[in-house]
Amino acid sequence: MRNLPPLAAVRVFEAAARRGNFTRAAEELGMTQAAVSNQVKLLEARLGIPLFRKEGRGVVLTPLGERIAPQVSAAFDGLAEAFAAARAEDDSVITISAPTTFAANWLAARLGGFQVSRPDLAVRVRVSDAVVDLAAGDADVAIRGAPGPWPGMVSHFLMRMPFTVLASPAFLARHPPIRTPADLLHLPRVSPDDRWWQLWFDTVLDDKVEISQPGIGFESQVHMGSAAIAGHGLAVLSPAMWLPALATGQLVQVLPYTVYYRNSFWLVYPESKRHTPKIRAFRDWLLAEVRASLGDDPYSALVPPPA
Repeated sequence: MRNLPPLAAVRVFEAAARRGNFTRAAEELGMTQAAVSNQVKLLEARLGIPLFRKEGRGVVLTPLGERIAPQVSAAFDGLAEAFAAARAEDDSVITISAPTTFAANWLAARLGGFQVSRPDLAVRVRVSDAVVDLAAGDADVAIRGAPGPWPGMVSHFLMRMPFTVLASPAFLARHPPIRTPADLLHLPRVSPDDRWWQLWFDTVLDDKVEISQPGIGFESQVHMGSAAIAGHGLAVLSPAMWLPALATGQLVQVLPYTVYYRNSFWLVYPESKRHTPKIRAFRDWLLAEVRASLGDDPYSALVPPPA
């Protein structure tokens, strides 16, 4: 470890040496003159050598003080440059943590619009379903699924997670017409054991039914939707994440039943970053983009969940 004297005392010495006066150093540092004098005495006691001597009603540097003052000032200048560079880099980059489905199916197609509006910012997206430590600086902001506001974080509601049964027109054309929820039990389903299937059936049917069947299983909605578009089966998906596929007819809603998962999407960040310009810019853009993407909100995704 470096054998350094107390940095608070060194800082006071540097200011007093540079300003040539304890009073002006106190004004610069927001301290009293007595506090400046005490810090200088502490430093001199630690070194065992005087750095200032009295001259008239003031003080001047001793020969030793004159020799080390420029080196101390240069060291503080170097620290100031290092932290200024760190602040500049932090101000020029925003790191966003987002879960896989939201990042791939919603954010990726729209993030270019934010980049155009803020060409001074480099945008980095960390795609992971794991919860990153925002307080430790792993990302600036995160989009998270949660039943309500994230504890200890500034939280902005983005959208609920509605889900319904979607399929490709080609798949529907190859199978008998679907008129009731029970008809789905006899048709191929993508990830048939997914918990969203059970919740959907439990919600729309009066009686609990056995939904298990052989089928292709995926862990991600991204892959489930792609399988459905390819015509491999019915998929229970969040339509808000598949708006382009619905708009182009690659997917269609099979039955007019929409169910809501307990979690909603939230934008979260630490309270300490609430007023950071880049955070404010991304927050304002994202909230507006979410509203614009859902238009007249046919799935009631913009309706906040019950408190």
